[in-house]
Amino acid sequence: MQNIIYEDRNFYIEKEESQIPWLKIFTKEPYRELGDLPKELRVRLWDIYDIVESEMLSYYKPTKINMASFANMLPRVHIHVMARFENDSHYPNTMWGEKLREATIELPDKKKFFKDLTKALNA
Repeated sequence: MQNIIYEDRNFYIEKEESQIPWLKIFTKEPYRELGDLPKELRVRLWDIYDIVESEMLSYYKPTKINMASFANMLPRVHIHVMARFENDSHYPNTMWGEKLREATIELPDKKKFFKDLTKALNA
């Protein structure tokens, strides 16, 4: 898959095509619920989330980081991590909510972000 930007033995991260920086963290095994993950994988999942959030905050300097895990349409563990900006097309609504305006956001190079994120995840 070309949308995968990071992968290890148990997890992978995909980028969502969007006007905002939006990543999805998946378990490789299709666990249905967070509680189904063995404890060491739950700990690693939150470590990955912490790194993604920290890197997004320092690189993009968003207004807010949104995190979501509904898993109704895709019933497996995955977490959405989105860098939100006051001037994005949906803010303050969710990205699944009503679009409030047409917006263009100037962001730094995402390839550098992906490289920096991969380095942090592998540290």
